[in-house]
Amino acid sequence: MYKRILLKLSGESLMGEKPFGIDSAVLNRLTEEILEVHSLGVEIGVVIGGGNIYRGISAEEDGIDKVVGDQMGMLATVINALALQNVLERRGVYTRLMSAISMEQIAEPFIRRRAIRHLEKGRVVIFGAGTGNPYFTTDTAAALRAVEIRADVIIKGTRVDGIYDSDPEKNPNAVMFPKISYMDMLKMDLKVMDLTAITLCRENKLPIVVYNMTVPGNLKRVVLGESVGSTVFHSEDVAK
Repeated sequence: MYKRILLKLSGESLMGEKPFGIDSAVLNRLTEEILEVHSLGVEIGVVIGGGNIYRGISAEEDGIDKVVGDQMGMLATVINALALQNVLERRGVYTRLMSAISMEQIAEPFIRRRAIRHLEKGRVVIFGAGTGNPYFTTDTAAALRAVEIRADVIIKGTRVDGIYDSDPEKNPNAVMFPKISYMDMLKMDLKVMDLTAITLCRENKLPIVVYNMTVPGNLKRVVLGESVGSTVFHSEDVAK
């Protein structure tokens, strides 16, 4: 169903049962999911957060300046991106790590045309360091990169089955939305992605699919167009 995707993964998803850091079992399982989709001929871009290593949002609580804390968080995303790149290449998949912050010895600088060319050649492109600017989340970085590379969809992996009217991990009676518009998501103040990311997707009519990444094979099912997770559409497209 989708030829080019932007996969958004949280840094916390890499922790598994660990209190912080990277669980190699989780990383290997995520790699298998990406490999399955890559084998279908799908072009894949990936944005990973850094919350398993450092969260800029808690910087001020630690007595660290907000901007410095966000910069530390950006570097944490590069660590995660390097880990994913290493596992993918061990499995024979060509990758490119592109960073929004200049670090030539580790990653290529993000250049839009070059990123698109890598995708066209079948390489998995991992985007690190967020947008390169403080005050922007990796959700916004994912939306920005998806628009820039002309992705067909943003696919966001979470620990729950989709978008709910409340936190299903806290409320067993939470109701899931198989389809929902950007406007309804904003009106209901659903904390799926931050406001900037949702607005950017809405303005560019870029659909978002939120799925449970802990279920094996779910990513492939989403790409094949099966009814998995929740899809966010532009308002006039929801009824289709």
